[in-house]
Amino acid sequence: MPLPRVLLMCLVCSCAVLLTRCYEDEIEVNYADPFYNEIAEGAQPESTQPQEVAPTTAPVKLPEFNKWDKLFTMLENSQMKENMLLQYADNIIKVELQSLRGEMLQFVANYAGGCSSAVDTAGRRLSLQLEMKLAQATERMKEVNAEQLGHQEALLQQLVSASRAQTARLSKLESTCLSAATTKDLQSDRSVRDATAAEGQLEKSLTAMATDLQKARVQLDRSLRSAERHFLPSGCEMALLFPMRSRRIYAAVTPDGDMGLHSFTVCLWAKVREALNKTVLFSYGSKKNPFEIQLVLSGHSLLFTVGGEAHLVEAGNVVKDGQWSHFCGSWSSEEGLASLWANGLKVASSSGVAEGHVLPKGGTMSLGQEKNGYSSFGFDSGADPKLAFAGKMTGVNLWDRVLEEEEIFQNAQREGSCSSRGNVVGWGVSEIIPHGGAQYIN
Repeated sequence: MPLPRVLLMCLVCSCAVLLTRCYEDEIEVNYADPFYNEIAEGAQPESTQPQEVAPTTAPVKLPEFNKWDKLFTMLENSQMKENMLLQYADNIIKVELQSLRGEMLQFVANYAGGCSSAVDTAGRRLSLQLEMKLAQATERMKEVNAEQLGHQEALLQQLVSASRAQTARLSKLESTCLSAATTKDLQSDRSVRDATAAEGQLEKSLTAMATDLQKARVQLDRSLRSAERHFLPSGCEMALLFPMRSRRIYAAVTPDGDMGLHSFTVCLWAKVREALNKTVLFSYGSKKNPFEIQLVLSGHSLLFTVGGEAHLVEAGNVVKDGQWSHFCGSWSSEEGLASLWANGLKVASSSGVAEGHVLPKGGTMSLGQEKNGYSSFGFDSGADPKLAFAGKMTGVNLWDRVLEEEEIFQNAQREGSCSSRGNVVGWGVSEIIPHGGAQYIN
């Protein structure tokens, strides 16, 4: 290689080394600490070549934040924290609910069979206890009936024994009189004395026998009255008891049929303690007319109204306090004929009573009280305790026709009439709900 070319190559390499060193020094200056740098006072760049710069010791001033910037920063931080807490709580609740659901499913799977068996066992025990109570009550009723029948049989046996004793006495007196009459050897005065003595003895015997019969009759009447107090009439198995007069004590009746009637017959058994001027047995009324049907007592009289109090049918001296009585009222719109029945007999009748009238639907039917007060708070506002019924009631029935006389007479008999039920209201079938202190008794 020629010498000049070699020298030129060496010169190029030297220049490249010098340029590389200068570039490295510039990089070191640019990557120094940006917060501390300074420029020497009065120094002026003499050439375009980069020079080494010494670091400065003065701190860089950061921008100052006013109160609104700080407030916005706090709000952003609180919002971020709130979102984080909500997300954390949501995750915890989801985990807990999933865990609780799993535990409940496991509990149901483990104990569902035991719970159902326990409920079944408890139901069987309750049914067995109810059956035992019913059996005990039946046995008690049988014992009471047996005791009363035994008492009546004992009274009848005493009566039969007394009759037999009196018969024996009469036979003895008769034989004595006959023997005295047939004896011829006795003197006439002795015969007279014997006849007088026999007549006196006969009179005494007859008086004693009459006294015994009277005592037996009194005891038999007492036994019959006691039996009537304990037993319901007509073979009925239950009755409604109204313990006292009160505007809150009554029984609400829900008819089974339509009350838009052109004719009807209502019957019931009642045992009243004491009837005042107006004692309500049966009542049906609407908001327009609360006195559509009323069967009431007034002292010892029975009253029956249809379509209002202006249409009245009354029968006197048919009610006896403390005794069961059968009452019926019938009415026909076509003829306007209303009739009253007491213990199977027609006691009053009147024509022209609400002729052409039709009973309205949607009224209120009750026993033992009339619902003649209508307000925004209900029916009870107009109830009067002086009109309430106090006693017992059973065999309440309502038909949509006028019953024949033979049917009413049969229903008033004391055996089996409770088996006859009305097609609008049937005793033992229709819903009759007691309120206040009213209750069902056996």
